[in-house]
Formats: sequence, C-alpha cells, structure tokens
Amino acid sequence: MLDVQTHMDFVGQGKAERWSRLIITIFGIVGLIYGAFVQQFSFTVYILGAGFVLSSLITIPPWPLYRRNPLKWQKAIETDAKSSSSESGDEGKKKKK
Repeated sequence: MLDVQTHMDFVGQGKAERWSRLIITIFGIVGLIYGAFVQQFSFTVYILGAGFVLSSLITIPPWPLYRRNPLKWQKAIETDAKSSSSESGDEGKKKKK
C-alpha cells in the first residue's frame, strides 16, 4: 500500500504553530487596515478567512518540513515471563501499613 506519513515530530509541531500564528496575524493586520481604508468590515473578515485557509493548508498536513527530527526510541528490554509474574504476585501479598 501507500506509505503515507500521518505524524509530525515535536519540533515540527512548534514550527507549524509559529507559522500558523504568523500567517493569521499578518492577514489579520492587513485585513484590518484594508477594511478600515475601504470602510467595509466584511473585507476584513474575508481577508482573515483567506489567511486561515492558507494557514491551514500550510500547517495541518504533515509536510516533510515538519518531520525532520524523529524521536529515537529505546529498544525494548527482554524480560522473562516467569520472573515478571512472580514479582507481581509478591507485591499483592505484602501487608499494607
């Protein structure tokens, strides 16, 4: 099947959040200035909406730019099934103070 990545790493999430805030802020300021200039609040809302759509297209999909720092997981520790079951049984037998 297709190998579609559906995650971002932590650094990528931070980048996406910064880009989202920057884009929406810039579009909000431009929309507010333009809307005040033409005396139409609806233009302010339209421009802010366009910034939201652009921000969503740039930051919501997990683009490769947001997946450059993957986590390095530790390898699983091999344990014996007998030792782990006997340890859990001993904990239940201890008296509570």
